[in-house]
Amino acid sequence: MKSGYFLGSFSMRYGMPAVEEEEEAASLQLLFRKFLFTSRSLPKRFDDSFFTKAMKSMHRFLFIFLLFFAPIEPITVQAFTGTYGINYGRIADNIPSPDEVVTLLRAAKIRNVRIYDADHSVLKAFSGSGLELVVGLPNDYVKEMSANASHAMAWVKENVQAFLPKTSIQGIAVGNEVLGGNDYELWGALLGATKNVYNALKKLHLADVVQITTAHSQAVFANSYPPSSCVFRDNVSQFMKPLLEFFSQIGSPFCLNAYPFLAYMSDPENIDINYALFQKTQGIYDPKTDLHYDNMLDAQIDAAYAALEDAGFKKMEVIITETGWASHGDDNEAAATADNARMYNYNLRKRLAKKKGTPLRPKIVVKAYIFAIFNEDLKPGPTSERNYGLFKPDGSISYDIGFDGLKSSSADSSLLSMKNRCGTHHSRPL
Repeated sequence: MKSGYFLGSFSMRYGMPAVEEEEEAASLQLLFRKFLFTSRSLPKRFDDSFFTKAMKSMHRFLFIFLLFFAPIEPITVQAFTGTYGINYGRIADNIPSPDEVVTLLRAAKIRNVRIYDADHSVLKAFSGSGLELVVGLPNDYVKEMSANASHAMAWVKENVQAFLPKTSIQGIAVGNEVLGGNDYELWGALLGATKNVYNALKKLHLADVVQITTAHSQAVFANSYPPSSCVFRDNVSQFMKPLLEFFSQIGSPFCLNAYPFLAYMSDPENIDINYALFQKTQGIYDPKTDLHYDNMLDAQIDAAYAALEDAGFKKMEVIITETGWASHGDDNEAAATADNARMYNYNLRKRLAKKKGTPLRPKIVVKAYIFAIFNEDLKPGPTSERNYGLFKPDGSISYDIGFDGLKSSSADSSLLSMKNRCGTHHSRPL
């Protein structure tokens, strides 16, 4: 095995060329020769100089011994910095260019970003920006990647390795809401696709740089109320458990798309809207765990933790990959208002800023990606699907949720006009 692997140099992590690897190996050999020279040049007298040189020789020996023989612990990749992120959906014909989106996100100091593909115009725009990306392998590719490892390798080379390290690609989301969905063939292909993409990363020495995940909807659960009763659906478990076993081995989290908005809309007569909006409320009590919940999102997260524990994965972290509230909807979507959307997203931002866990997992800080940057006018489905955006196409905010320097009106407040004043690659997001 080559020394470059053990040294774990920055270059090696991004696929070190053979010439550079040989140079690193030569440096190690030179160090070893110096060690031998020092060891053989012992003075005849046992004075202070001897002991000084002996200690130096011992240090060199220990360094080389540990370098070659110490066990290598698996590295857990962290694809999320802080607690707050956002989803960048692009099913629209009126949103800004990727370059302008970078300016917008940097001005709002939002560092963590998820996209649903690996569009090269986006990856190029994010180069050198300080923003951290999770790219998506769309569902349409899952079967192909599962069936053909060489296709997975080609995809990773073309869409990930080619843009590292200038574009900070922190993760790959393999599919979205596959398990529990309508395409049962995808269910069986998800694990194979995930393994092939991961193995491609490993062969390219990127497995300790880029995290592999897949996001699940609430449809994977049989029951989620109270939270402690939550388990995976029987027909999902046979696919979920092998996937969780693999994720446990490589240190990946359980990713959940959780929408209190949708839960409330499904049963408005029995769910207090204040509970869904992080407002003062009686909340709910879980008798099995003796825990009280004052907001629905925490309960949804702990329901996922309960299902994971039931499946044998108590230590796996849950990350929210989508959550949000629609600001406009159809006649039967009365809760989809700008006031409710502002309240949910404002309170959620405050809750994440506290950097605390949930009642069941108080030591695991909640992390969430908000859905979404913009309204997406070309999305199918009910009107609410096209109205989750925090920002308008001109860069002004849809409603005030506490971002410094943004205004609710587009007049004289467009963030995109800041591009010429502050530049794309200056004020680094928090």
